[in-house]
Amino acid sequence: MSENKEILFKNLGLIDYQEAWDYQGKLFNEILELKSQNRNAPEGEQKQTPNYLLFCSHPHVYTLGKSGHEENLLIDEEGLKAKGATFYKINRGGDITYHGPGQIVGYPILDLDNYFTDIHKYLRFLEEAVILTLEEYGITAGRIPGLTGVWLDHEAQANPRKICAMGVKCSRWVTMHGFAFNINTDLNYFSNIVPCGISDKKVTSLAQELGREIPLPEVEEKLLMHIAHLFDATIITATHEKRH
Repeated sequence: MSENKEILFKNLGLIDYQEAWDYQGKLFNEILELKSQNRNAPEGEQKQTPNYLLFCSHPHVYTLGKSGHEENLLIDEEGLKAKGATFYKINRGGDITYHGPGQIVGYPILDLDNYFTDIHKYLRFLEEAVILTLEEYGITAGRIPGLTGVWLDHEAQANPRKICAMGVKCSRWVTMHGFAFNINTDLNYFSNIVPCGISDKKVTSLAQELGREIPLPEVEEKLLMHIAHLFDATIITATHEKRH
């Protein structure tokens, strides 16, 4: 059976976290079910598995990964209400992070059997797409050994700043969850957590670094193109427009 290199892209806009999580889970489980059916199907009757990429943003929300520590949320239930924020314990890797308006939250639901079966390479490709996008705005970004995500001042580390957080789940090479890229994000919300459990490093945004707001669709377009290139994929939008 040939690999499916097409990715169906959907921009969900501003969407409730639980609603997006449920939708991710539905797509994720459908792919796993199809893989199970393919395993039992006669030779030549297996069906290609689909791949999806969702972009969205969320109302103010804090999410805690399965390996995280709840004490990294620095406010109580009343504090959350005062901030207009919600809190979820979820099934991705990583510690606590924040999602909110002005972010690009990306949820790739990919069958890596269609690309490569290497979760380390998968994470590095997602990071690289963000690094290349930032490069288009004249910003040098990179990785810090031992830490996921994308960082500024990643080499000298005089003032290291995270601009994109990552946390994924992978089962039988099918992925869900993904990344949160700070564009016009209200960084004050990060003061209520120890972001990703890292207490000695700061968080930043594209707007903070450039000193101006950036149109979200403009950044989304650049990011989408870099993801397509790195994964050697054809992106099919909801309107069935193809981009390479």
